[in-house]
Amino acid sequence: RTEDIDVDIDSIPLDDAETFKLFGDGQTFGVFQFESSGMRELLRKARPERLEDLIALNALYRPGPLKSGMVDDFISRKQGKTKIKYELPQLEPILSETYGVIAYQEQVMRIAQALAGFTLGQADVLRKAMGKKDPKVMATQRDRFMAGAEQQSIAPTKASKIFELIEYFAGYGFNKSHSTAYALLAYQTAYLKANYPWHFAAALLTIEAQNTDKLAVYLNESRDRGIPVLPPDINESALTFSVEHGKGVRFGLTAIKGLGEGAVKAIIAARTELGGQIPSLHALCEIIDLRIANK
Repeated sequence: RTEDIDVDIDSIPLDDAETFKLFGDGQTFGVFQFESSGMRELLRKARPERLEDLIALNALYRPGPLKSGMVDDFISRKQGKTKIKYELPQLEPILSETYGVIAYQEQVMRIAQALAGFTLGQADVLRKAMGKKDPKVMATQRDRFMAGAEQQSIAPTKASKIFELIEYFAGYGFNKSHSTAYALLAYQTAYLKANYPWHFAAALLTIEAQNTDKLAVYLNESRDRGIPVLPPDINESALTFSVEHGKGVRFGLTAIKGLGEGAVKAIIAARTELGGQIPSLHALCEIIDLRIANK
């Protein structure tokens, strides 16, 4: 309506520099799953550069990984401060996307498949056992893993170390498919915010128009990002926040405390009848009185 642009959200590039800059700067108010103060601080530390980083951060931002130091380790490896090492070459294609950190349940399953010859069904049993931490079941799974690793010519000491490693990380592992769906939606949201900031701000402010606390936060962020926020105007404002081409985001009339939607609709209808401009309070009252009389 304002820019003559039709955005196909399913066809946007997944490597947009402006979008990742927004994530790296922690400017993610209104971005799904990445809005909390803790997550914004994490984004500023991690500086994500690809969708896989967002997937990992979404999976790791939970009490367990945060307290265990996994998140700090992930960031340190990503930034090259800690050298990424793999106990065996077979682990690199499985763990390279998370810089050698086991972040996902699916990675645990793939490791069991690659190193111990587990079927994916057997690997899923291992995943469940690790999540429940049942000692008897875990003992059985360890024996099966060690036997399978021996058949793959992996030294017992190395196999034991790897099993202990995945057992430790499995307690914190998250479902990657779940995290991927969330991260993609977050990226799409951030893409709109980064590339169409005025329109995104108008939509976000409209959604939170009745939440005074959030509205104040989003208005302040809009101004901080250089988005002109225009005051309410009886001749310019719409029902909700809207974009005025070349001017900025116009305050929506329904966001004014105490001004109900019915009253706003009556004002806009009167404005339309008067040719788009309400010249005076008297003219507004006159046209509304006339409409009431006709009813």
